[in-house]
Amino acid sequence: MHKWAGMAAAAVLALGAGGPAAAAQPSTQQVRELFEVMHLNQMFGQMNTQMAGVMGQAVPCVPASYWQGFIDASGTEQLLDKMVPIYQQHFTAKDVAGLLKFYKSELGQKVITQMPLTMAEGMKIGQQWGRQRGEQMIRELQQKGTLDSNGRCPASPAVSGSAPPPATSR
Repeated sequence: MHKWAGMAAAAVLALGAGGPAAAAQPSTQQVRELFEVMHLNQMFGQMNTQMAGVMGQAVPCVPASYWQGFIDASGTEQLLDKMVPIYQQHFTAKDVAGLLKFYKSELGQKVITQMPLTMAEGMKIGQQWGRQRGEQMIRELQQKGTLDSNGRCPASPAVSGSAPPPATSR
């Protein structure tokens, strides 16, 4: 039994020494610097403005002055403050230092500016691909007789003389 206790203690020490808990957590300042380099303030500000525009159209009885107050910078700061612990949980100080180095580089800045465009184009292509795959699937299932001409499951034939399902008691 003593042998197992010693092995367990050694395993705990080994895991603790090399595991994620041993890695230094990035500071709030380091994560906020990463957010700055990634231009998250501007991105969230744009998202906030777009959201206010959509809400303004959806609720036209609310005055435009309300929406202008709604898109203030404090909302973006509140969101960034809530995101710091997430980055601290998932990235080490070394990770954030590497990300800072990358995002400060010319390529990193290009990724930041081009990623929204590439993601939007990728989503458009993905939607087209999904629609084509769905149409192909329906055609194949119609040819097999699994779906009817409307793309629905055919009605199951009624079996004459069959008893209705038993009633359930409460």
